[in-house]
Amino acid sequence: MRSVLITGCSSGIGLCLAKGLKQAGYHVLATARKFEDVELLRQSGLEAYQLDLRSSQSIQQTMSVINTKVDGLYGLIHNGAYGQVGALEDISREVLEAQFQANVFGWHELTNCVLPTMKSNNTGRIIYLSSVLGFVAMPFRGPYNASKFAIEGLVDTLRLELSNTNIQLSLIQPGPIESKFRENAYLAFTENIDQENSDYQQNYASMIQRLKSDKTADFTLPPEAVLKCVLHALDSSTAKIRYWVTFPTKLFALLKRVLPSRIMDKILSKAGGGGKR
Repeated sequence: MRSVLITGCSSGIGLCLAKGLKQAGYHVLATARKFEDVELLRQSGLEAYQLDLRSSQSIQQTMSVINTKVDGLYGLIHNGAYGQVGALEDISREVLEAQFQANVFGWHELTNCVLPTMKSNNTGRIIYLSSVLGFVAMPFRGPYNASKFAIEGLVDTLRLELSNTNIQLSLIQPGPIESKFRENAYLAFTENIDQENSDYQQNYASMIQRLKSDKTADFTLPPEAVLKCVLHALDSSTAKIRYWVTFPTKLFALLKRVLPSRIMDKILSKAGGGGKR
């Protein structure tokens, strides 16, 4: 039975992937940052471990335990992340560092933990949950944008460096997916952004309304849409390098190829709530 480690399984995409891959016959090792979420995963019948991507100590300790449970991982799925929203001039260095600790540095370290065994076995799949915001930028999403752009660059480089092996890397680029992403983004915003003293109060007011709304965004798909791509990336003899999920991702990928940058800027600014101040 092939073993697959998944990060960020407390809800949304990660939880869907853990349950779906277990049902598909994989030996799933689910992880979550909070201990109470790990307990809930275990109660649901999943093999689960606590893993905080912001902490190198947590990554090393968890991998030491997992390495005693499995004889090498076949798959690693990077999903655990969060979105820090806010105008870049309102984002401190510390807040930007925290975004990269969770969304980039932890993923990089975890990848390096599994690569030696994958290279020794000359097989493996590493899947990265990127985003439509990994190749187009939108206002007030700068930290998250930057983290996903960074992941795309790391994966493109690593794919070249591993081209003489049978290890395959895939980027999955979803648009809006049913999850707690907006809820968590709102919490990060309230914790880290001084809204009252910002030049972008009007922009923030409409952004907060969207984040707190019960209405799902247009073209939102259930997390099973991502599961379908993950299964292909794991099972196919030749996994795709990039998987586009949801209509907005496919549309923006097309527009980015055919439109001049300044016209694209106007579209993205309007789509992202820019312009009002």
